[in-house]
Amino acid sequence: MSTSSGTPESWIASFCALPGHEYFAEVSEEFIEDDFNLTGLQTQVAMYKEALEMILDVEPEDDEDDEEEEEDDDENESGLEEADRADLRHGAERRHHSRMASDLSVIESSAEMLYGLIHQRFICSRVGIQQMSEKYEFGHFGCCPRTHCEQARTLPVGLSDIPGEDTVKLFCPSCLDVYVPPNSRFQTVDGAFFGRTFGALFLLTFPEYDLTKRGADVLSTTNSKVPDDERIINGMYAKNIAPGLGRGHIYEPKIYGFKVSERARSGPRMQWLRDRPDDITELDEARLYHEQNPDSEEEDDESMAVNGRALVRRRLPGNARLRQRQNHSGSPMALSANGAESEL
Repeated sequence: MSTSSGTPESWIASFCALPGHEYFAEVSEEFIEDDFNLTGLQTQVAMYKEALEMILDVEPEDDEDDEEEEEDDDENESGLEEADRADLRHGAERRHHSRMASDLSVIESSAEMLYGLIHQRFICSRVGIQQMSEKYEFGHFGCCPRTHCEQARTLPVGLSDIPGEDTVKLFCPSCLDVYVPPNSRFQTVDGAFFGRTFGALFLLTFPEYDLTKRGADVLSTTNSKVPDDERIINGMYAKNIAPGLGRGHIYEPKIYGFKVSERARSGPRMQWLRDRPDDITELDEARLYHEQNPDSEEEDDESMAVNGRALVRRRLPGNARLRQRQNHSGSPMALSANGAESEL
């Protein structure tokens, strides 16, 4: 495959350009060539060396066995007639091409598997997550299909890190739920190629993205970041804490204008899972604790010694059992069994 300029296109670029691979980032060759980033993948991928050479567009080494077989065939053909030699050549070529075609298909599938596992690690690196943030900012991952999320942008995630268990899903930071991609071409992509870490790590790395903006608003405006004066609760901007949940963002079934009771047979169930406090500051547990316990810091300071070491209560010298007998008002033969005194 070649580009319009005539230069051949790399395997990575052609793989990411395939239909259904729009979620993938182009892994840099420097990341792949670092052996540390490929630790443990040799045992997970068949024909690992050949697959890695295909990803990096490295010409495979000549097979010495094929050369030896060809030399043996040439020596055997020297004592045969021309017709027999031609038949042997055609048979050898057919076997060679069939074997090459079967090996090529296996290497191709192994290369896709290997690239997907490398991609899972790459998007969690500094360079990879920055590349995914650019795709997220332009809405390449699509929008949440939930109505009350109002087209909030989603992130591709996997429900498992093991290949072959599940397909890729879309994680919505607005309602904190996952969905099946609406287009069927994405439903053949393995979810392990994105993994379970990427979604949460992305939100921790880029907390400044405004999750309340719709997909169309992001494309029409240049600034999709949260203002600096926005309140921060537990390390996150208050407006970014599940903006698609809470009152006004939960579907309420009604019959002739009357709400259906939760106790009814057809009533709504588990609505508390999508609940959100009206006053988001109620989630600031650290601030609430210090407001309710203003003396807690002073008590903590008193429990620490001047040199920064915790105070330790030392035991009094002497025998503890002897002190107990001396303090006992009764006979020294009086024993306590299960909380009740008994005399021997």
